[in-house]
Amino acid sequence: MEFKINSKIFEKILSNVIPVIPSKTTNPLLQNFLFDIKDGQLTILATDLEIFLKTQVNIVSEKNYKFYVPAKLLFETVRAIPDMIISLSLEPNNQLKLTTDRGVYNLSYFETSETIELPEIPFDKEINLSSDELKRAIEKTSFAVGDEDMRPAMNGILLDFTDDGLRFVSTDGHRLVKFVNKTFQSDLREQYIIPKKAISILSKFLSDGDITVNLTKTYAQFKLPNLEFITRLIGEKYPNYNSVIPFENDNILKIKKQDIQSSIKRMLVFASDDIKQVKLNIKENEFNISIHNIDTSSSGQETIDCQYNGEPMEIGFNVFYLNDIVSHLDSEEIIFKLNSPSKACLIEPGEVSEKEEILMLLMPVRLNY
Repeated sequence: MEFKINSKIFEKILSNVIPVIPSKTTNPLLQNFLFDIKDGQLTILATDLEIFLKTQVNIVSEKNYKFYVPAKLLFETVRAIPDMIISLSLEPNNQLKLTTDRGVYNLSYFETSETIELPEIPFDKEINLSSDELKRAIEKTSFAVGDEDMRPAMNGILLDFTDDGLRFVSTDGHRLVKFVNKTFQSDLREQYIIPKKAISILSKFLSDGDITVNLTKTYAQFKLPNLEFITRLIGEKYPNYNSVIPFENDNILKIKKQDIQSSIKRMLVFASDDIKQVKLNIKENEFNISIHNIDTSSSGQETIDCQYNGEPMEIGFNVFYLNDIVSHLDSEEIIFKLNSPSKACLIEPGEVSEKEEILMLLMPVRLNY
């Protein structure tokens, strides 16, 4: 078996599937690419048994072969080769030989009766999404995904197909994000939870064009140009997120994003893993933000102009969570909707497109200074 391919094209192909290769696993087979050459087409498959990535490229090869090759070693070898043609051939003693004008590189390969084939899944739902819209929804929600073994349903992004559009929801119990794509319309009325790792990998492949998404209760398949992405879904019931969104937050704060974001970043200078609490002292047309680190005997405090319609209030937040939320809102003005120092705060953009809706919720923390 022998075929030739440009090194940079080959690097790009391998880079599409390398992200799912586990660094540690009890099944050594998963640290390899499966190469399947059949009828002039090379299929490369990689998986950790939760996510499956498959890519294909046409080659010139007279015979059909199926074999495994160490994924990271092959990828690093190809990535280090400059832009030139690589000839790949199977040699005696289970050697995969890579030959260029400048050198020869030998890697081991093996054949086995074991398999990491794509699972045969009877997908029963199909939808089409814009890559740009899916990428935006992921960017707005993925930062708030949970990471706790005790609450696995929260360790992913919820896709909730509703009458008002496709909702993307994430929460870690301290903050919640609801992003609604109002332009998406479907008769589907189901919920699916995409795991955090799958979301992280999938977002790297999203560019222009549409994506075909096939769904069952246990798997989701995303068909992208030159890549097939399958992930196992989280098979848990998602929390009733609507029940935690308050409706009586009548104290309204409007503030410029640039002003509050720059102040938060300066407060972060004084924060630590143990000291995360920032205090907001809000009254008519005045917003005071402060932090006190007792471990280092240091503190920061600033006052910012604002528009506030409500009762004077002191409320505390995790400064890292507050920074995340403010950073993921696009508008020049941000609106805080408050009830009391002990109840959830709603944070929204001052301006939003008619095509979408975005709401962020942040739980307060108890003030100790």
